[in-house]
Amino acid sequence: MSINVDIRLKRANKIYHENEIVAGLILLQANSDIKHDGIFLTMEGSVNLQLSSKNVGIFEAFYNSVKPIQLVQYTIDVAPAGKIPNGKTEIPFELPLKPRGSKSLYETYHGVFVNIQYVIKCDIKRSFLAKDVSKSLEFMIEDRTPIGKEIKPQEPVRPVTFKIVPESLQNIRDKASVPEFIISGQIDKVICKLSEPLTGQVIIEETAALIKSIELQLVRVETCGCAEGYSRDATEIQNIQIGEGNVCTGIPIPIYMIFPRLFTCPTLNTSNFKIEFEVNLIVIFEDDYLVTENFPILLNRH
Repeated sequence: MSINVDIRLKRANKIYHENEIVAGLILLQANSDIKHDGIFLTMEGSVNLQLSSKNVGIFEAFYNSVKPIQLVQYTIDVAPAGKIPNGKTEIPFELPLKPRGSKSLYETYHGVFVNIQYVIKCDIKRSFLAKDVSKSLEFMIEDRTPIGKEIKPQEPVRPVTFKIVPESLQNIRDKASVPEFIISGQIDKVICKLSEPLTGQVIIEETAALIKSIELQLVRVETCGCAEGYSRDATEIQNIQIGEGNVCTGIPIPIYMIFPRLFTCPTLNTSNFKIEFEVNLIVIFEDDYLVTENFPILLNRH
């Protein structure tokens, strides 16, 4: 005897918003009549936090992981104890997407130290002689509000211009060894919509050393903490090359970066954790000496 369980949502893109109805089907496929002790459907949404071992020590991070923040959690009885008939069975369901208590639903986000996930799980309970059957499906939440929750933009939306020269570099011990160069350009806006690309341009005005590569790096900065301590870590999301080899001087090189789904979300600043984003413009010279210019950016949905 065997049974296969699948969960399918009516929306193909699996994207929902707070207070909507999540509707779909539980699909059961059995090769004979199978007894069960009940079919249950659970909706769960949580923020899972992990302290970095770099900040609080390997053993403390292992034992003192921050407790998950439950955003959504409830279970409904789909069917009482009975039999699943031979063949295919479809069970429709509707679940209201409402947060627990006074909490808000944050956007789905897959990070390194912060994860915001929403899942629907179907459990078929069997007798103690048979193994329970489970199936889970992740769905996505997107924010309807004009900007990520609990944060407001303070900067006006205008281009950010920059000019990088050896004298502007910081944390350089031997400035005499730095090749002469002038790099300028602009980021069109640092308050960005997730549905629109990050754009701008960079110009190599002068350089005394050959350039090997020009790259654009998207970075997540995750901060999470608890009574034992906190951690703040920057990790790379993606890196794209916008210039290869010794590019021509005086010619604008376009900056164009699409924000990847799941790995970005509206900038968040809560009492338990923060999710922030930055962009690094990296110029690598032939001798592998590199110059980096950092741009904090604010992401929102609308």
